[in-house]
Amino acid sequence: MWGNDADRKHRLEEILQREDHDDLEDNDSTQSTAEDIAKADSAQMDEDLAAAQATAEGFCVECKDQESFYSCEQCAEEFCEVCYAMLHRTGNRVRHIKKEIFKPGNKSTPTPSVSGMSTSTSKGSSLSDETLAELPESKVIVSSGSSTFGDWVIDRSKYIPMRLDLTERKLLRLLEAALNVSEYTDKVDILSYTSKSKRIVHQIKDLCAIISGLVVANDYRRGQELFADKSFEDNEEFFQIIFEIGRRHKIMNPEKMRSAYGKLMYMLMDSNMEEIESTLGFNCVIPIKTVYSYLQERDGLEVLKNDLVADATKEIISDGKTRQQIQLEIRKKERAIEVLSRKYANGNLTPDEIKVCLYSIGDNHSFLRTNRDPCDKMIKYLTTYFKPTTIEEGFSLAIRSGQQGARLTHGHETQYWYINQTLNLWREIAHEMFYLWTLSDMDMLDNDYRLRDTGQGLQRLQHCPHVSKAMHTILHKAQQKAGMWVGSSVIHLGDSNVPNAFMFIDKYNQVARILNPIILTLEKIDNIAQDEGIHAYIRDTFGGVNNLRKTIVCDFFRMAFDGSGADNFFSAGSCIDGRLTSAWNWCSQIEKKAFFPIFLLTGFTGFDGETWS
Repeated sequence: MWGNDADRKHRLEEILQREDHDDLEDNDSTQSTAEDIAKADSAQMDEDLAAAQATAEGFCVECKDQESFYSCEQCAEEFCEVCYAMLHRTGNRVRHIKKEIFKPGNKSTPTPSVSGMSTSTSKGSSLSDETLAELPESKVIVSSGSSTFGDWVIDRSKYIPMRLDLTERKLLRLLEAALNVSEYTDKVDILSYTSKSKRIVHQIKDLCAIISGLVVANDYRRGQELFADKSFEDNEEFFQIIFEIGRRHKIMNPEKMRSAYGKLMYMLMDSNMEEIESTLGFNCVIPIKTVYSYLQERDGLEVLKNDLVADATKEIISDGKTRQQIQLEIRKKERAIEVLSRKYANGNLTPDEIKVCLYSIGDNHSFLRTNRDPCDKMIKYLTTYFKPTTIEEGFSLAIRSGQQGARLTHGHETQYWYINQTLNLWREIAHEMFYLWTLSDMDMLDNDYRLRDTGQGLQRLQHCPHVSKAMHTILHKAQQKAGMWVGSSVIHLGDSNVPNAFMFIDKYNQVARILNPIILTLEKIDNIAQDEGIHAYIRDTFGGVNNLRKTIVCDFFRMAFDGSGADNFFSAGSCIDGRLTSAWNWCSQIEKKAFFPIFLLTGFTGFDGETWS
């Protein structure tokens, strides 16, 4: 068939040449196609990059939503004050020359300076009133010639929720009961082939049906008026009010609704989607009722401008005061409340409603004392028992990576400033918590999300633009106060560590849960030491009451700020959120500490409410 050997060889060469030629043609074609795709992708990437980098004239090139404040000569770009400080904090960028951008609204003239030698940093740990006032989106009103206490109260009242009245508290109990039996997240946040929209609508209607049944069971006449021959759409206002009550109550009482609040917010997050809302036929979300909005609707904002508001909302603390002093402060507060409620009452605003507004502002002061003051007390313990340049024998704050679980290496002085800065940052966050909570509510209800396994189950990953912007402003303020910054400035938001704004808020509400039990133990040591047996135990084991306090705070300051608590530097380490992770890790090991019996003797029951056996 193939003939002789010469013919077979000739035919084989022809076949090989033809196959090689075909392969070359295919390769040329493939290469040409790949080059075309690469060019198209490159062009698309250039277009996307240009669109992403497009910045309106006069705005920061980094955040793109703040007016530019500085111009960097080396970068040849304009930045807002916060972004400039963040990007030029370390490395060679510290030596960049910045020039303040002169604008008609600016009173100061543009002056060039080296970013590492800025005026606010070189002056030490305090900011000028002008610098604080110019912080973008800062909600902290500083005392200046043009601002008064009334201006501060009016601005802050925009984020202070109204205290619940008796009727609202009854509805709150019904809402909590319905949420406790609801399986919303178990049914919705799962990987399934069934339609998620149908599951969401079914679960929302199921929750509304449970609430309706509880209302009828609690007050039959009221239930008949609301739900007899009416659909859920007809009772849109009722459901909006009851869901708003739950959100408002949680802000004022972070320790309440530990599991129910997450279900509520995730349900409202889903109900706000256009597809779900159109299917439901009604909207579940209304703005949170604040002191400012309540008074504004009733033409009563003038009451907040009166200087008596300071006395009417003052929290009376008995520490170190005589009974006579306390009674005098109580009478002064009651008198101020009566004067304000009578003076500013009008046809739309009764005296009792004014009192509720004043009590709500007082609740904010109480919140600050519970959540912000522990940070101040721990800073006082730090500055009292430790000095950055002096090391007392046996009480060094130095840590080394790899020893005793530490993931950071800090000398005594570096660790001292690291702790000081962290506590000050936590203090600023607690001070602005109501503001951050309002922004968190906005972020959760205004943005889409995606389910992702973060290592702790399926979580809702969601961008948090409002909270992120506010947090960077707070961080910038803390860095400016410190004059220097130890550790990373990364803020985790919308990633596997802090998936959404709800997780962020919940994370920083734990600061008081960590610090308060430690402070209570330290304060009660003197009381338990009055017992002879306990005093002998403290003396023989720790060398006395004062040494015991130093031992506890030294261990906390070393091991709760050592970057531990996770297996990588993204989840722990020295980043902003990792500092809190390390503190929680210390709390989880409290029973292994030599001073743990002292905690039990002072009445310690746990950092999260659990009881130790």
